[in-house]
Amino acid sequence: MSVTEHAGAAPAQSAPADSVLRVEHVSKTFGAVVALRDVNLYVKPGEVLGLVGDNGAGKSTLCKIICGFHQPDSGRILVEGKEVHFRSVQDARRHGIDTVYQDLALVPQLPIYANLYLGREETLGGPLRLLARSRMRRVAEDYLRAIKVQVPSVNADVETLSGGQRQAVAVARATRSQVKVLLLDEPLAAMGARESALIIDLIKDLAAKGQSMIVIDHNYTHLFQLCDRLAILQEGVITFDRLVADTSLHELTEYMVSEYRRQVDTGRVERADGSGRH
Repeated sequence: MSVTEHAGAAPAQSAPADSVLRVEHVSKTFGAVVALRDVNLYVKPGEVLGLVGDNGAGKSTLCKIICGFHQPDSGRILVEGKEVHFRSVQDARRHGIDTVYQDLALVPQLPIYANLYLGREETLGGPLRLLARSRMRRVAEDYLRAIKVQVPSVNADVETLSGGQRQAVAVARATRSQVKVLLLDEPLAAMGARESALIIDLIKDLAAKGQSMIVIDHNYTHLFQLCDRLAILQEGVITFDRLVADTSLHELTEYMVSEYRRQVDTGRVERADGSGRH
């Protein structure tokens, strides 16, 4: 389908039987605002799915439903083929769904190993339940080495790390708990080439080990470097779902431009000069 032929939702693709995550016919409204309409999405084991869309397209709502912050009005979510009903973010984590947001949720004044165990600290026996610091340091060192994350020392405070190293620590904390699907919100935001390369390599290494991920990013170049497949969400509907190998940066850009023009022509967004309406 050429970009000029677009009209509404892309044909729903049947999810492979081995999909680790399936979102089926999910809809969500907030009062009179329709945030999502019959969304179908899947992620396979070891796949990196790029989720694309303009502001207000529904990406945040979809991600919040997947991670348990919102519940859908209709539709269902399946993890490894079993239907789940997330009642909270903690509930989603117990089922293996976690998110690394742009703020990373790290404590800068704590050492790396303590951040890896944040909220999941290990303790020693006895009435005082002391922190098992030596064991946590050792496991943290082994895990960071296994996923090829280089840091000065697990005893170094997070505030001494570069932006790329902090992002890597946040990803490591999530994946250390055997997460099945990891959502990454703008993982390369405001990073230089060297730090971006660090995170790109980390994501590719994790995917090669079987880690499934959904990457939300506005930078199309990043998405083509990181992802195996791209899904575009527009006005609460998946309008494009294609393997990266079967599309191009030029096609994606043209598609998004044509989608914007379509919304302007139908009066759904304002033109840059202020004409039109929302």
